[in-house]
Formats: sequence, structure tokens, C-alpha cells
Amino acid sequence: MRCPKCGCQDDKVIDSRASREGATIRRRRECAKCGYRFTTYEEVEHEGLLVVKRDGRREEFSREKLLAGIKKACQKRPVPLKEMEDLVDQVIAAVSEKFESEVPGEFIGKMVMDGLRRLDAVAYVRFASVYRRFEEATDFVQEVKKLEAAK
Repeated sequence: MRCPKCGCQDDKVIDSRASREGATIRRRRECAKCGYRFTTYEEVEHEGLLVVKRDGRREEFSREKLLAGIKKACQKRPVPLKEMEDLVDQVIAAVSEKFESEVPGEFIGKMVMDGLRRLDAVAYVRFASVYRRFEEATDFVQEVKKLEAAK
């Protein structure tokens, strides 16, 4: 691992521990050259898993992209990052359990919407507006009415 301070590739691991219920491993490292300490995270790579988009295109599954979409929906909302990351972990676990090489984008979108509905109503409507391609204000109103009816 390259030191972020001096660029040296020689380091030693000082501490390792499971993080996010075992989904990742957190490693504390120390650069052998400058002594700078830094943290890295290691996680299982979902190699080869493709997301099938609405138009039939296939795109490599990306945890980072999934988290970025959830963060965008939760922007300026009282949703802790930990809860967003937990939602991503839940989606990944469900995808890994049900699909091997290709996952429909609709499956991921539905799981995210269900998770956001539980976390924050505003974040849910924001995500739904992009996912379902709302075009008019009435689309928002109908979604909010559905949300209120579910409560």
C-alpha cells in the first residue's frame, strides 16, 4: 500500500479488525520510511457482477455508485452516514444472495426505495423522483400521497 504522505510502498500493518458487521476489514498501517500512520479498508470484490439497465445496457456493479446515489437523496437530511452504508450493505447482501452474474437495475432501485422509505420520507421521494423519472409536480404529489397512505 502506498503511503499517502511520502509515496513509499513499504509499510506494516499495526492493527486489523472487522468493520460494518464483517463486511470490511479495517487495517491501521504505518509507513516504514516516514512513520506516517493511515487506515485502509478491505472488502470483498463483487467481480463480474453486471447491472442490467432499463435500456438493456450492462454496467459493472459499483458499491461507490450505489452509496453516492443514496447520499445524494439524503443530502441535507438527518440521515447518518452509518445508516446509508448499512442500507448499501443490505442491498449488496440481497444482490449477492439472489444473483450471480447479472442483476436487473429495477431490483436494486426497488431495494433502495424500500430502505429509504424506512429511513427518511424526503430522501425516499427524492430518490423516487429520479428512479421513476418524475416529469411533473403531480408525480411528486401522488408519491407523497402513497407514502402517507402507507403510514
